[in-house]
Amino acid sequence: MSNTHRPLICAHRGASAAYLGNTLEAFHGAREQGADWVELDIRVTSQGELVVHHDATYADGRVVWATLASDRPKEVPTLEQSLQACAGMGVNIEIKNSPGDFGGSEVPEDFSFEGQRVGDLMARVVSSRPQSLSEGQPILVSSFDWPSLQQVRDLLPPLHTAWLFADLDRDPLQLDRSATAGDVAVNPWEPLIDQALMNRCTELGLQVNAWTVDDPDRIRELARLGVSSIITNEPAQARAALGL
Repeated sequence: MSNTHRPLICAHRGASAAYLGNTLEAFHGAREQGADWVELDIRVTSQGELVVHHDATYADGRVVWATLASDRPKEVPTLEQSLQACAGMGVNIEIKNSPGDFGGSEVPEDFSFEGQRVGDLMARVVSSRPQSLSEGQPILVSSFDWPSLQQVRDLLPPLHTAWLFADLDRDPLQLDRSATAGDVAVNPWEPLIDQALMNRCTELGLQVNAWTVDDPDRIRELARLGVSSIITNEPAQARAALGL
């Protein structure tokens, strides 16, 4: 997400204030509201399918990893469907693959939680996109899970990656590791962003994508600080806050 004269507007799970998040309707709504990018979440099933869903369980209580993609709730899209729905916009794909975030207690012994599994699957999906789609759709892969990001870097080096974090105090050197590993950006929780963080990221050559921001005053403040993008539930409101 390159920064030009203003932060890019990235719709958090699509236009999720107006539509159910992480749905095709929310992605279409993001385009209608003028979003530049869409942020969405992917999870892997035990059969190696990638579905777009934030939580470890569906609304009906079924665990995502233990449910076949063919049996998922009708409103839950696959990654392929989501990329098509987001044509013309960039897509920030967040990999949900952190240990302990799979829901339920009965996990098959042969089910891998390693980054290799989801990273490999996602790389295949992204690299198999039609040329007409891929040319107009930049991709950024983000995750709290470092092994997942590393696998994406190894399998699909041209793909841009970003470390996602909500607590820098636990590992203050992680920014340096992120830059060294080849990330183009970091995606910090919005309250962590101040001038000092921006200065450090600038020194390391890292862009900053702020999540999740709906307050107009804070959006304008973050723009003045120089963030590259604003991840928001309300793309139209964010555009208005920036006078767009």
